[in-house]
Amino acid sequence: MADDKDVVVEFLNSKSGSKSKFYFKDFLELFPDKGPRDVKKILTKLVNEEVLEFWSSGSTTMYGMKGAGKQSAAEGED
Repeated sequence: MADDKDVVVEFLNSKSGSKSKFYFKDFLELFPDKGPRDVKKILTKLVNEEVLEFWSSGSTTMYGMKGAGKQSAAEGED
């Protein structure tokens, strides 16, 4: 699973200039050989390790690197 976590982090770092939050379906595309449940486990592990964070608009949940993006600064988060 360590390699899978690296794939997610590398993907997010490569996209950091264009956007900071991504939908769950964006991560499914990184792992075409894994089912949604397996991908969710990878993302949850990264959230628990505080590498990633959830962001919710109220109707949609997205994932991003912890502390990245405008929303983090606007809410006074560290």
